[in-house]
Amino acid sequence: MLGNVAVLAYAGMAPFELGVLCEAFGVDRTDDGLPAIDFAVCGPTPGPLSTTVPGLSVTVEHGMDRLADADLVAVPSLPRADPPGEVVEALRAARDRGARLLSVCTGAFVLGAAGLLDDRECTTHWMHTAELAERFPRARVVPEVLYVDAGQVVTSAGTAAGLDACLHVWRQELGSAVAGVVARRMVVPPQREGGQAQFIARAVPECTAETLGPLLAWVAENLAADLGVEELARRAHMSPRTFARRFRDETGTTPHAWVTAQRVRLAEELLERTDLAVERIAAEVGFVNAATLRHHFTRARGVSPQRYRRTFACSEEERAATG
Repeated sequence: MLGNVAVLAYAGMAPFELGVLCEAFGVDRTDDGLPAIDFAVCGPTPGPLSTTVPGLSVTVEHGMDRLADADLVAVPSLPRADPPGEVVEALRAARDRGARLLSVCTGAFVLGAAGLLDDRECTTHWMHTAELAERFPRARVVPEVLYVDAGQVVTSAGTAAGLDACLHVWRQELGSAVAGVVARRMVVPPQREGGQAQFIARAVPECTAETLGPLLAWVAENLAADLGVEELARRAHMSPRTFARRFRDETGTTPHAWVTAQRVRLAEELLERTDLAVERIAAEVGFVNAATLRHHFTRARGVSPQRYRRTFACSEEERAATG
């Protein structure tokens, strides 16, 4: 649960990553129908603390004892040097009592120093993944992803990737509808591509391709249509060969893979937010039948559509709250 969240802070922290955690978990969203969170920033030396921005300090009011009751202990970007001993002890105690731990950017080094990354997949900012792997050889560092969920421990890459990880935690703990409310409040998509299956509510795909953007936006709104390469090429006024080459140049993937990913995302949303039969959902998103949907969905998300629905289906109240 997310009833109690504590953020660890000490001298040398990065203010943006601290702000990410404060925005994600410290803002009162009860007016939006979300539960209240007991939120605090704490550290080994309460008082004004320096940051990576010259002339900017942050005042921390709570000591390390505040971590003792937290359901989620979050670590922003902190110095990569070994943390104070009391920080290590507090993080290990949080792990031992079952609290969840979340790091943003170089906060992963703090978790690593406490032994919390041993035998776990993890990540950090791409500039520091090699150092993380060298410093903590038992950690299974996964570079070039937005975040890694290793169960009790979630680690994220730099800066905005922390928001993705925070939304993932909201999603897992309280459901897609709640995560959607938080994302809209922050004016960010509930999901960005990160190279791994992530159970987060479907987002509108970023159609930033130089010349194919309008076509991709149309595809995202017409997933049940014929979206074969020849048809898409016709709409783009190109030959199929030229279209396929341009598509890969601008999106980094093939038309089939891109369309399939959007269809899986829409299926994910319909499984969460409707009672439609799987066969009907398959038709709605453009798959031939339920068997084809099950094949692609299981391959992308690691679970069957039925199991996904049992885990993440919204209640009637959640559906009403998010329209």
